[in-house]
Amino acid sequence: MSFSAPAAIGRSWDEIAVGESARITRVCTPNDLIVFAHASGNLNPVHLPGESEQELGRAPVAPAMWCGSLFSAVLGNKLPGPGTVYRAQDFVFHGPVQSGEVVTAIVRVEEKIAGGTLRLSCRLEKEDGTLVVDGSALVSPPPVRVVTDGVIIPELSLAPRGKFSRLLAACRNLPAMPTAVAAPTDGASLGGAWEATREGLIDPILVGPEAIIRAEAAKIGWNLTGLRIEHVADLHDAPARAVALVHEGQAEAVMKGNIHSDELLRHVTKAEGGLRAGRRISHAFVLDIPGHGGLMIISDAAINILPDLMTKADIVQNTIDLARAIGIEEPRVGVLSAIETINPAIPSTVDAAALAKMAERGQIKGGLVDGPLAMDNAVDLEAARTKGIHSTVAGRADVLIAPNLEAGNMLAKQLVFLSQADTGGIVLGARVPVMLTSRADDEHARLMSAALAVLYGYWRRTGASRVMELAP
Repeated sequence: MSFSAPAAIGRSWDEIAVGESARITRVCTPNDLIVFAHASGNLNPVHLPGESEQELGRAPVAPAMWCGSLFSAVLGNKLPGPGTVYRAQDFVFHGPVQSGEVVTAIVRVEEKIAGGTLRLSCRLEKEDGTLVVDGSALVSPPPVRVVTDGVIIPELSLAPRGKFSRLLAACRNLPAMPTAVAAPTDGASLGGAWEATREGLIDPILVGPEAIIRAEAAKIGWNLTGLRIEHVADLHDAPARAVALVHEGQAEAVMKGNIHSDELLRHVTKAEGGLRAGRRISHAFVLDIPGHGGLMIISDAAINILPDLMTKADIVQNTIDLARAIGIEEPRVGVLSAIETINPAIPSTVDAAALAKMAERGQIKGGLVDGPLAMDNAVDLEAARTKGIHSTVAGRADVLIAPNLEAGNMLAKQLVFLSQADTGGIVLGARVPVMLTSRADDEHARLMSAALAVLYGYWRRTGASRVMELAP
């Protein structure tokens, strides 16, 4: 899709008279503020929806230059119109504009200057006449009349993380989860724990070298007064101590910090002293993919390298449980392979068919399972119809089960780094939720992982989805 503007006329200096005026009226929207931040590079949180409320406790206001940019729209579109070239501009800013407010930008020709330039007064005011900005502009109209037959520009699409916002909202008013954070010794991992703490998702126990943790906290501005630090001298001893805190009843979840996933998982999965709970432990990515209607779960992409059939059965059951915890009442699970027909030469197709039959017979519960499915006909209805696949899952999958870790990891990271999907990661099937993120993940991914852990923990305790409880 595209955005189009009607035909417009740019008038020359000779055609314009002193006293002429033009105006536009505009609503300041949250999207305006986000787009302006991207275009200008101004990331001051006072101007960013969500960030302003969180950091400063108040609604965002428009940047002063967003207000000033509205005069450019009047000059370029209406007076003088297309072909106009800016020469100079001055502004005086009198007050803020908040998201949701309506403003009108007015320009008036005050002087025609020899040589082909115009001086115009500029005024921006709110609906009630309150002055926001005034000043003057010096412009050169086109040397001859310019007539456009309309302008078409590509549509701008924003991904506001709305699907994850719903999960965060569902976590509110739930008690913070006591969480052992293993080795939060860099800005990203400590910042993620801080975000989760401020959102009320976790009550952190910071496990690692205390001096390093405090130094990193000072860098990001986190005052650790009143928070518990479980000192271990060696960074690499933090995972073992974090797991031990679960056994001691002091932690109800574990969060990975600035260590390799293997170091944490070694202690989580070990037979003696680990966090096994009977079912095979697996990992799930939950992704908010731009253009996709709902959240997507991909498993396993981090723990089970080449799972056999019974391991895959546990992976499927784990992901169904997570999907139900985050509000997908009857998850549709697509078991992936390279093709959608059974071929003994491709073992993943045989496993997929067996998993579908296991679900049909009640060995896997709580969701609809089908396979083998190729990626296209798992997520696209038209592709499924073209290939003659008649299934309640094909084209509608909420969960994708990868044939092995390599395929799952590549699929998930392709969606994150090429499709700009937001993501969170969680380990399932253990005694407690384990928030497992990549060291390359940002603080938002760590925050989403914490939200997943809270909702999954709530579902395991109560058998209910907090998201569904709050649904209208």
